Amino acid sequence: MKVKVLSLLVPALLVAGAANAAEIYNKDGNKLDLYGKVDGLHYFSDNDSVDGDQTYMRLGFKGETQVTDQLTGYGQWEYQIQGNKPENDNNSWTRVAFAGLKF
Repeated sequence: MKVKVLSLLVPALLVAGAANAAEIYNKDGNKLDLYGKVDGLHYFSDNDSVDGDQTYMRLGFKGETQVTDQLTGYGQWEYQIQGNKPENDNNSWTRVAFAGLKF
């Protein structure tokens, strides 16, 4: 499953631009952005726990909505997938998730 998701998301993120972000929706005070990052890393270390492939991918959404003239709601969610582990390992998690109000 992860391989299929990665094979679809990686080209989409690379096409999105240098910042790897794309505005999905922007209308009537509501905005939604998709962003991501792919890091191919290899560490050389005497410590076996960090030596080797440390590749990962991050995918996230940022949103904002105008509630009233003086009140704006916002939120962000980011997911990280470790690319150096088999699919049956549980090596993906929500890295950032929050929502709030701006006055």
